[in-house]
Amino acid sequence: MAILKILQYPDERLHKVARKVELVTDTTRELIRDMAETMYAAPGVGLAATQVDVHEQIIVTDVSETHDQLRVFINPEILASSGEEEGEEGCLSVPGIYETVHRAEKVTVRALNERGEPFTLEAEGFLAVCIQHEIDHLRGKVFVEYLSQLKQTRIRAKLKKRQRENI
Repeated sequence: MAILKILQYPDERLHKVARKVELVTDTTRELIRDMAETMYAAPGVGLAATQVDVHEQIIVTDVSETHDQLRVFINPEILASSGEEEGEEGCLSVPGIYETVHRAEKVTVRALNERGEPFTLEAEGFLAVCIQHEIDHLRGKVFVEYLSQLKQTRIRAKLKKRQRENI
């Protein structure tokens, strides 16, 4: 297993739309293990393959307090959503930035698991938010793009400055 490099906003590769996984293979499962290890090490509660510069529809999440309930979603698709939730979100690709975002409170998602088996999950609360956030990554969207242009500009400037200082 390996810790993968997480792309940092405003890297243009974060805006690439991920392609469907045609066949779940041992290579797919190795990527999932590496993504999980990367997410836990960061530490985070979700990671999309797009964030590690692999543009395939794969996300991993673990919103448990004990960090032992890994969920894998391959080719995830939201079938239904309801309610509205407003909450502060952060992102491993936008380190140190937390902003309020509006999301659906409940979602029904269909996906494949790491064995390539289809499943449907009804999620609510934090898990539902996490799934929506990670699916956005697969569509080439970062959570800060829900914010005003002014806030986006300020965040980009802050992150670029931080990157310059770390070089």
